[in-house]
Amino acid sequence: MHDKENSEFTASEVDTIVGERIRRRRILSGLTQDQLGEALGVSYQQIQKYETGANRVSAGRLYLLAERLDISPGWFFEGLHDTEDQIDDELATSSRFAIDCVRNLTKIKDEKVRAAIQTMVRTLAESDETESAQPAPFRAMRAEPPH
Repeated sequence: MHDKENSEFTASEVDTIVGERIRRRRILSGLTQDQLGEALGVSYQQIQKYETGANRVSAGRLYLLAERLDISPGWFFEGLHDTEDQIDDELATSSRFAIDCVRNLTKIKDEKVRAAIQTMVRTLAESDETESAQPAPFRAMRAEPPH
C-alpha cells in the first residue's frame, strides 16, 4: 500500500478527478444530473456534489454509477498516472464541442439518420488519419483538384 508521501494524488484530488469523469460520462451519455440521480435514487444536488468532488463517492455508489453509465468501475481510475500530455489529449476529446455534438446526436430519434451521421463522421476521421499518415508530397498531390 502507498503512503501519502509516495502517492501522486491526495484522496481529495482523486475525488475531483473521479467527479470530472462522472460528469463527462454522464454528458456523453446524454443524461442530465436529474436523470442520473433518479436512476440511482439520489437527488440531482447529490450528483452535482459527486461531480465537483465535494462529496466522496462510495464504492457501492461508484459501482452503480458505472453500471448506469455503461462502463466498468475501473474506468474512473484508468490513466491516473499517465503523462500530462495524455491527460491533456483526454481533456481535449471531452471539449464542449464534442459534448454538444453527442448531446445533439442523442436527440435524433431516427436510427437510420444517426447511423448515417456516425458513418460520415467515421469516414471523415479515417480520411484525415490517412492523409496525415502520408508523406507531404502525396498530401499535396491529393489536395490538387483534378484537371
